[in-house]
Amino acid sequence: MNGLGATHYRWEDMPKEALKPDLHRRLVSTERMMLAHVYLDKGCIVPKHSHENEQLTYILEGVLRFWLGEDEAEVVDVAAGEVLHIPSELPHKAEALETTLDVDIFCPPRQDWLDGSDAYLRRT
Repeated sequence: MNGLGATHYRWEDMPKEALKPDLHRRLVSTERMMLAHVYLDKGCIVPKHSHENEQLTYILEGVLRFWLGEDEAEVVDVAAGEVLHIPSELPHKAEALETTLDVDIFCPPRQDWLDGSDAYLRRT
């Protein structure tokens, strides 16, 4: 947007994608990073999955409960103002204990989110 190649985004101007009735998102993606607003209704389940992308999840509103590891043995509740780092390839699933707005940061960007091949998120 200026001569230096910087780009300015406004969340309200970004399309809000409905993945299923209780899960929506907005994305900003660059060559090497992705930033997402993820909107989860209370009770929304994100099924267990893993990905090559390193992830930071920052909760702005609400609470997400995460089950970490192949056996889901580690359970972590992440509340507003808290951040969870999820290393590459760590299996995880989540449930919204309250209506939640989270910011997910991925490096590199999630190609499955960009091309719509993230079927695990779209199951009702």
